[in-house]
Amino acid sequence: MEHPNPVQKFLKSLECSVCGTIHSPNELQTVCKSCGKSLVARYDLQSAAKALRKGDVAHTGDTFWKYLPLLPIQDEENIVSLGERFTPLVRLPKIGKELGMPNLWMKDEGILPTGSFKARGLALAISKAKELGVKNVCIPSAGNAAGASSAYAARAGLKCFVFMPEDTPSVNIKECQAYGANVVLVKGNISDAGKAMSGARKSNPDWFDVSTLKEPYRLEGKKTMGYELAEQFGWNLPDIIFYPTGGGTGLIGMWKAFDEMEQLGWIGSKRPKMISVQSSGCQPIVRAYNERRNDSEFWNNAATIASGLRVPKPFADHLILKAIYESRGCAVAVPDGHIVAAVREMATKEGFFICPEAGATVVALRTLLSSGFVGKEETVVLFNTATGLKYPDIIA
Repeated sequence: MEHPNPVQKFLKSLECSVCGTIHSPNELQTVCKSCGKSLVARYDLQSAAKALRKGDVAHTGDTFWKYLPLLPIQDEENIVSLGERFTPLVRLPKIGKELGMPNLWMKDEGILPTGSFKARGLALAISKAKELGVKNVCIPSAGNAAGASSAYAARAGLKCFVFMPEDTPSVNIKECQAYGANVVLVKGNISDAGKAMSGARKSNPDWFDVSTLKEPYRLEGKKTMGYELAEQFGWNLPDIIFYPTGGGTGLIGMWKAFDEMEQLGWIGSKRPKMISVQSSGCQPIVRAYNERRNDSEFWNNAATIASGLRVPKPFADHLILKAIYESRGCAVAVPDGHIVAAVREMATKEGFFICPEAGATVVALRTLLSSGFVGKEETVVLFNTATGLKYPDIIA
């Protein structure tokens, strides 16, 4: 595995995102023992700034593991990898021309192992779980996280127990079964799957929960999107990022990465506006943003064709909203019918078969461009979080 200096380890502690309580990174941790909120990995960035040069890091390969000194794995032998690589940052010339936007880009996470951005977070979570002696992992998922956890657990030699809504796309279910995971289908949405998993854990206390932000390390995998983006733009950041938001780990992770890079001296204080995109059929973050709240309320009867956006109440909603407010961004919801049209448009005009969650970002861009929130000359990045090949029914 290529990275700058494998003997240097800068992980310092785990800190509660709300009350600030410090936890040891050398023990298995879930959420804060004081208040039950998400834990966040903290690094000795002052020492790291003296030891790491961004130019040296940039020349150590095309895998996100080159950021290992700023990741939580202490022993390289515990890395569980399926050959992750930098994902492409590709200009969208045709749609950009139609919209009068010469600086419109898409970051395509669909080329990662298991076909989605979930590979980033689960690669780190499973690697750290292995390092800390875990033998069994469990996760509730609407699709792609289940596939990634199943694949990385298989690679690591861990048992994986997956709880999924019964209407999860069949390709996701079969994918998990192919990796040898134990799959339980549950009536309802991901919240119902989470409740079923919690019930099952009462008689299986050795199952380690790798749910979104209920352990500290998936966030560290997702933050690598922020490091990659900065490097791909020559250590400058775009003006605006459109991010499809279910659990929101990637949005939170990128915001964390930007802060870390500034402390390292790799970038300045400029930040992109972070745009959280949801479906009109499940928009807890949008409603909270419109009401200027710091947390969200449960969205009843959540329904959307974009399964990754069907999260009625993100566990770390306070961190999603914090990033939106601090960046002077916003949250916007779009209808499913427009999402499907956007998926078709991207395929026929740009040659990208994107996932429906990414289709939502295309619709949101048009909405905010029309309102004037987005300027035509601004550098804008849309995130495609998974390959459209995992959603054949979208086109059918």
